[in-house]
Amino acid sequence: MATTVTMPKLGLTMKQGKVVKWLKAEGDSVAGGEILYEVETDKITNKIESPASGVLFQIVVPKGTTVAVGAVVGIIAEPGEQLERVAGPTAGAGVPKTEAAIGAVAAPGGGPAEERKAGPSSPAARRLAKELGVELARVPGTGPGGRVTEEDVRRFHEEGPPPPRATPLAAAMAREYGVDLAAVAGTGDAGRITRDDVLRALVRAGPGAQGAEAIAGERPVQRVPFEGMRRAIADNMHASLQNAAQLTLHTEVDVTEILRVLAELREEHKGDESVRLALTPFLVMAAARALQRFPRMNSTQEGEEILVHEAVHMGIAVALPEGLIVPVLRDADRKGILQLAREAQDLAQKAREGLLTPDEASGGTFTITNLSRSVVDGFTPILRPPETGILGVGRVVEKPAVVRGEVAVRSVLTLSLTFDHRIVDGAPAAEFLGALCRCLERPGTMLA
Repeated sequence: MATTVTMPKLGLTMKQGKVVKWLKAEGDSVAGGEILYEVETDKITNKIESPASGVLFQIVVPKGTTVAVGAVVGIIAEPGEQLERVAGPTAGAGVPKTEAAIGAVAAPGGGPAEERKAGPSSPAARRLAKELGVELARVPGTGPGGRVTEEDVRRFHEEGPPPPRATPLAAAMAREYGVDLAAVAGTGDAGRITRDDVLRALVRAGPGAQGAEAIAGERPVQRVPFEGMRRAIADNMHASLQNAAQLTLHTEVDVTEILRVLAELREEHKGDESVRLALTPFLVMAAARALQRFPRMNSTQEGEEILVHEAVHMGIAVALPEGLIVPVLRDADRKGILQLAREAQDLAQKAREGLLTPDEASGGTFTITNLSRSVVDGFTPILRPPETGILGVGRVVEKPAVVRGEVAVRSVLTLSLTFDHRIVDGAPAAEFLGALCRCLERPGTMLA
């Protein structure tokens, strides 16, 4: 009996997911528990296992489509089982198809799968193609709207495939350098071969190939799909700038004392592998203390309401090769420095291993993005909707400063606070930043 593959609910807050990649093609065998496809939710990519063994009969939801939790995304059939293909849901649809919709034997010839691959064709053309063993997808159509006719199929069978379609420049390069266009895959419109396609073929042929040295300075352009996490980040950041009145305040803070305390704690816990102390938990604790004094900074916007949260759920940005992700450390205002260090460390590790759940990357009330290990002093962080504030942290540098009437070398870093001016005015935002700095400059007041 066939098994439906549905969009899973990966967290309490998940309502929909985007299919970003299928690891199997239609007709491939699949084992139960094998990774079948990948789902993206709020910049997190989750690998989804197959619910059963069999053959991937149909991919109902193609790559790049977003559907609601519970929607059918694919169908797994038993080997040799004949099923009727089902229509895929529209983007965002949430009504799952049931197995009752997967029943009768597929109609021979001209079915939905064949038409999608081959384009429009007449019934006579499909019959003749089946008789002659011609693959309709390779037959250029000359009928209305590019429809493949019976004569197109017969001509293709007798004369073979038409010459490759190429741009004039690509054709000229191919003639000059002796490239067989029939062996070149086209990436242009409708599969047309472009200059870059010919160039790639020459590079693959190696330095000894005819013409390879002549164009050694002309290297092909890498085309990277603008999708997945990178696309989600772009959409979120663009929406953030469009929908909020963002203002950034910058200030310097003396962290000499914090670094002294950090060094002492590292020495005290150097044999404890469960915790690796860094500056981040001190930043989280200081921000949580300041947010308790200025709760409007710990708010989110929901429709026509401002939700002022009592609990501080701190987002901590983690840089990954493919982009930035922000796991959320919950109830940060109720935790000590060692617990904050352990939980921040665990969340960052899960983020790097791709093991975060949607719940662990949502529901934040304030965010910290820390570049203290970089060469950056100050920057302008962008809000994470629907939050009101985000704190950017620059590198630590040594500077001369006047301390109790004497010049001394101090460790200083730059803090950059971006906030939504629609929710908070400049004066209270500056007061919040001042309270945060006082916590960092006098860590004993918050660690006691």
